[in-house]
Amino acid sequence: MARFTLPRDIYFGKGSLDVLKSIKGQRAIVVVGGGSMKRFGFLDTVENNLKEAGLEVKLIEGVEPDPSVETVMKGAAVMSEFKPDWIVSIGGGSPIDAAKAMWIFYEHPEAKFEEVAKPFNIPHLRNKARFIAIPSTSGTATEVTAFSVITDYAKGIKYPLADFEITPDIAILDPALAETMPKKLTAHTGMDALTHATEAYVASARSDFSDPLALKAIEMIVKNLVASYNGDKEARDKMHIAQCLAGMAFSNALLGITHSLAHKTGAIFHIPHGCANAIYLPYVIQYNQKACAERYAEIAKHIHLPGKNTSELVESYLQLLNKLNKTMEIPSTLKEYGIAEDDFTKNLDRIANNAVEDACTGCNPRPTTASDFKKLLQAIYYGNRVDF
Repeated sequence: MARFTLPRDIYFGKGSLDVLKSIKGQRAIVVVGGGSMKRFGFLDTVENNLKEAGLEVKLIEGVEPDPSVETVMKGAAVMSEFKPDWIVSIGGGSPIDAAKAMWIFYEHPEAKFEEVAKPFNIPHLRNKARFIAIPSTSGTATEVTAFSVITDYAKGIKYPLADFEITPDIAILDPALAETMPKKLTAHTGMDALTHATEAYVASARSDFSDPLALKAIEMIVKNLVASYNGDKEARDKMHIAQCLAGMAFSNALLGITHSLAHKTGAIFHIPHGCANAIYLPYVIQYNQKACAERYAEIAKHIHLPGKNTSELVESYLQLLNKLNKTMEIPSTLKEYGIAEDDFTKNLDRIANNAVEDACTGCNPRPTTASDFKKLLQAIYYGNRVDF
């Protein structure tokens, strides 16, 4: 038996923040990251709309990029004192992911992070609060997913918490928020979304429900990403929808080892998540094509890339990914990114071993050992073709 889970409601389009004026409840806590949502006036709009709905509002501000276990526990303690019946998070993937994890420990203060971090091991939620996610970036799609990525800096590991319990109840996709993204963030989040859709289409848990979402997302991203990167507002709005479609796909089909590598290298080398995915995806496709070349070829055919056979179609898709990275000034190797060779070599075994244990590795279409991860990482560092 399989399962397909989405938020109960998704509001989208200009002015969709206004739905907050109709929320029924007593207290709402709003979790936000840096100052951009406040600077552009969106945080005030969220707060005022909730107050207009008759809710008492409290803020948790300053969630850092790649939120830590400590940030999560501090936020959960604030929630335990305020006792919200709505948790609202606005911003990029980091504050929304942090708020999801805070929600777990607000409802279950007795829970242990080590247990919650095991895939699909989160206790039942919605005993105290429901969750609203409002993304400001067009990439993570955490507003519709069953995932939250939290970093344990003491161990140097990013943990992808995974459970349908943390799928938000309401997602609000107001494109006005995404129009404020700087150019580099637009590139990284866009490639993150393309990686989500690509990995979802080949993942072992894919289904007839997730496949159409993944293909439509890829189609929209390929059509709109570079224009969005160059500041086209209509393309930026389309990307906000496309990344959400990709999120719906991967939340149910799950992901693969591009994300396993991004999680484990990101925690050590501090590479932005979307940038890491953009660098790694072409190498992972070369590795995975021994198991699912036909699926990659179907993607290429869907977006009308040239190729007379499966091999040529896969190569066309690889060339497209490399062209997108080059156009948006994303490095093609870890060495080009700036990771020192000594630092890379010193951490290679650790990253490979941790990647085997990542929650995303199990749904990769090709089984991957620590030895495989090491060879793959070496190819990514030096820019070598993956031929094993």
